[in-house]
This record gives sequence, C-alpha cells and structure tokens, in this order.
Amino acid sequence: MAQKFPRDRFDSIPHGIDRVGAHRAPARRGAKWIRFGWAALATVVLAGIGIAGVMIFNDRLNVSGGDPGATPSASPVATAEPTIAPIDVTVLNGTATEGLAATAAATLTAGGVTVGATANASEDDLTETVVYYATPDLEGAARGVAGLLPEADVRLSESFAETGTPLVVVLGSDYAGAVGG
Repeated sequence: MAQKFPRDRFDSIPHGIDRVGAHRAPARRGAKWIRFGWAALATVVLAGIGIAGVMIFNDRLNVSGGDPGATPSASPVATAEPTIAPIDVTVLNGTATEGLAATAAATLTAGGVTVGATANASEDDLTETVVYYATPDLEGAARGVAGLLPEADVRLSESFAETGTPLVVVLGSDYAGAVGG
C-alpha cells in the first residue's frame, strides 16, 4: 500500500532542471573546460619546475646572480703553432671512397709535407678526419698537416708511435664530402 505524504518544499522542483539524485544540481556550462584549463596550467608549472630543477642540479643554470655574459674563469688550452716538419706522414683512407688517400697525399705534398705512405684504414665507415701525433712535441707538425686538410682535427695517440709512424692522417667521410669525393 502506497502511503500518501503531504506535499512539502522538497516536492516543488523548478521546470527545466533534470534532477539526478537528491542533492545534485545541474552542471554549469563550461565546467569541463575550466577543469581542463587548471590541469593544463598545473602541468606546465610542474614541468617548468622540473626542468629548472634538473638544470640547477646539472649546474647549467646560474642562480648566483653573476654576470650572465661573463666567460668561465678556466684558462684557455695552449696549443702549438702549426708548422711543417720534415717528418713522413702516413695517410689512411677511412671511407669507402676509392683514391681518397691519394687525393689527400697530393694536397699534402703540394703544401710541403712529406708523405711516406698511403693505405686504407682498418675501417671504412669513419666520419671524422683526424691527424694523430705520437708525442706532444709533434703537436705543431700535426696542426700544420691539419691546416692543409679541410675538416681535420688533431689528437694525441701513442698507439701510432708503437708502429713507427709519428704522424698519421685518418680520412673520414667529412673530408670526402669537403673535397667532393
């Protein structure tokens, strides 16, 4: 048996309101966009704090307030003056380009460098051209050889001293691209 209760204020609902549950009011227009905006803002702020924290942790962000245009206080590395020494240079082709060692040898010979031998390197996929020198006193001669070859870098390597070759040029694909090989 259904009971009849007297009408009270909870029974009068304004027209146009779909009631779901006893205490729910209809959602306001754009409420989802407002929540999305706050979530996006929180994401950006947290990402910024994380990036700044990593930069501070890695010492890439100067928070001490010093001059941002100032250079580091480390002294510059002294390098030897490039010279052309009367030393035989070995030229090795570290690429798959045929005749690249001969091309480099001709360039070095034209620049006054004595080329002792040309050959292929043990690898043919090198990307960097490097002039290796066996002892620190040969750095100037290595820089002189590197000055004649585009894209060449200079490095100290005692491993070539064991083979009796004080200066070795290992050609990479950067040299092949520079000379059109």
